[in-house]
Amino acid sequence: MSILSLHNVSLRYDPDGEPVLEDVTLDLARGDFISVIGRSGSGKTSLLNLAAGFLPPSSGRVLINSRPVTGPGPDRAVVFQDDALYPWQTVVENVALPLKLAGVAPAERLQTARRLLDSVGLGEHGQRRIWQLSGGQRQRIGIARALAARPEFLLMDEPLGALDAMTREMMHGLILKLWNDSRAGTLLITHSVEEALFLSTRVVVLAPFPGRIVLNEPFDFGRRFLSGENPRVLKSDPAFIAARERLVTAIHDEETV
Repeated sequence: MSILSLHNVSLRYDPDGEPVLEDVTLDLARGDFISVIGRSGSGKTSLLNLAAGFLPPSSGRVLINSRPVTGPGPDRAVVFQDDALYPWQTVVENVALPLKLAGVAPAERLQTARRLLDSVGLGEHGQRRIWQLSGGQRQRIGIARALAARPEFLLMDEPLGALDAMTREMMHGLILKLWNDSRAGTLLITHSVEEALFLSTRVVVLAPFPGRIVLNEPFDFGRRFLSGENPRVLKSDPAFIAARERLVTAIHDEETV
């Protein structure tokens, strides 16, 4: 089983400045869905950038299967809040881009891209341009593109932050289905406690100044949804409500720091 590991990682943007993250240890295995929440300044996006290989740690190690991460790689796909799609390409061309860069033959990459578009409910939109689509549709395309090369790990930085509440709720079910089908180890950065709780097999709370883990707790609400339980019933479950309060308390207990 592939594992993406951060071992005793600290990060400073200025060598003489205060750490953004300090002594963070976290393992993400294939089949895991870990959400990271916390107040502004807790280093959530910095943690994702370390996992993606966009930044080197100031101390500690970032590893995949015990091998040092020295930069971005095809084993990790990143989805940002800005969908970062190319408006001069069609939808299907956008999804197929990682396969084109990997040297996959045109017929195979288009077949894979069309299959992924079907999986996100946009199979009929393959020949449209990006500017013709809604924000929710563009984010679905961004996730499909990220999964095109079958990465071992999917790293998402607030991908739903700009969406309206109804679209965001619909995307939760889609993300869980894609995660379950791909088995990619998924790391989600979010400001929504309820989103983190509903989607994740584990929720990590970071406290700020410096960013550090103050809570790391497993949950099974996403798996229960995939097993057929109604999401509204799940979110009104006393266990869900109690867990949400624990997470909120863990975030706000650090406000005086």
